Amino acid sequence: MKYLKTFKLISLDLLEEGNEEIVVTNIPLLDGLIIDREDEKSQWVLEGVLDRSYQRYFEKFKKKNEQLMLQAKITKESNQPATFMCSIMGINEMDDHINILFIGNLIDRKKGQIERTLKLLIDEGFQGEELLDEFKDRV
Repeated sequence: MKYLKTFKLISLDLLEEGNEEIVVTNIPLLDGLIIDREDEKSQWVLEGVLDRSYQRYFEKFKKKNEQLMLQAKITKESNQPATFMCSIMGINEMDDHINILFIGNLIDRKKGQIERTLKLLIDEGFQGEELLDEFKDRV
């Protein structure tokens, strides 16, 4: 018999592709949890309780059935973030808040290192083809 493993979700960021850079949007959590379903698909469920002002923002992703890349800190702020590819299972209204349920898969931790390398290159001023070439050299 398999058991679900539940953890406290401390922080949540949405990662999106921008103009030659990754745009990180912090999603302020009022509360949250994350569940390792330990199923055959290795899926995780992330639940975030947010201010209702985020409802339209996330409904556009749900309507398009768009895959989202999320970074989540689990249990404590000092932990390294885990990266997930998710879709939105549901958005529920709760008084002045909303509850959003995401389902997805944990991305290999090597990708986290790749993202840090990419951010470093962007911070160093690389752009366009030069960014791509330097990224290939370092990865």
